[in-house]
This record gives sequence, structure tokens and C-alpha cells, in this order.
Amino acid sequence: MGTGKICCFTGHRPGKLPWNEDEWDDRCVALKERIMIMLRDAYRHGYRHFITGMARGIDTYCCEAVLRLRKEFDDIVLEAAIPCQTQARRWKVCDRERYQRLLAQCDLKTLIQLRYTPGCMLRRDRYMVQRAEYVIGIYDGISEGGTRQTLAYALSQKREVCMVNLDDFQ
Repeated sequence: MGTGKICCFTGHRPGKLPWNEDEWDDRCVALKERIMIMLRDAYRHGYRHFITGMARGIDTYCCEAVLRLRKEFDDIVLEAAIPCQTQARRWKVCDRERYQRLLAQCDLKTLIQLRYTPGCMLRRDRYMVQRAEYVIGIYDGISEGGTRQTLAYALSQKREVCMVNLDDFQ
């Protein structure tokens, strides 16, 4: 473990996605296909270590895509950057089960802090950007919040950023 370049992800939770929770929506299916294309391209460029923030929505899609890619290439390392131990505590049962199933398949689990505080998600995002050379962002281009802050931070840290605009999936 630990060889190859590092890539992380940032993106919206389901409430900010055009299809909300409906992952069978054609736009969501198309986005997931685009994520796989981007991951294969990153792999070709030497990225072997991928970090996900484990949030619902884009983080989950990217985590699942890395796991699919790992079936093709066994030298991939998947790291979960967990903002706090209670990240999934208030989620619906099906989302918590999915989270636990994905977490169990991660090679590394980095707990940013034990307890929730208002800044723990930001600290998780900064940790990911600080470790990564490449940031894949999936963003609607307008929303305030963690995705926008993470992309701005990545650019300020001179990271390579690949941004997918959700307008492409309307």
C-alpha cells in the first residue's frame, strides 16, 4: 500500500442532486458511468490511492466506483476519511447499512475526530485535499456549502482539479 498518486472526491449529498435519491434515474446512471471513465483515466495516469469522505450521494457513488475498479486492478487502495464516529448515526437504516458495507471494504479508515463538531466535515475535506494531488469534484456550479469550499481549497492548494458540472446531467 501507499504507492502511486492520490486522488480524492468531493460532491453533493442527494438533496442537491437533480435526481435526489433516485439512483435509477438516467442522469444518475450516466453520472456513475462518467465517474468510472474518470477513475480509469486517473488509474492510467498513476493514481492508485483513492480517498472518499463517505457521505451520502457523490462520495458513496465514488466509493462504489473505486470498488468496481479494484476488481479490475488489484493495486488500488481505497481510504475512507471519516469525519467523526457518528457520521451515519442519523441516516436511514438502508443508508447506514450501505455505509457499513462500503466501510468494511475500505483498505484504510482514517477517523478525523471522535465526536461531531460543526467543523468536522470541513476538517475531513481539508485532510483529503492535503493528501491528494488530484481532486474530482461533482458540483452544480452554484450551491454554497462543503463541495464549493473543498473545490476552492483544492485550487488554492494548487491541486489538479477535474470538475464535473451537474448541469451536464439535466
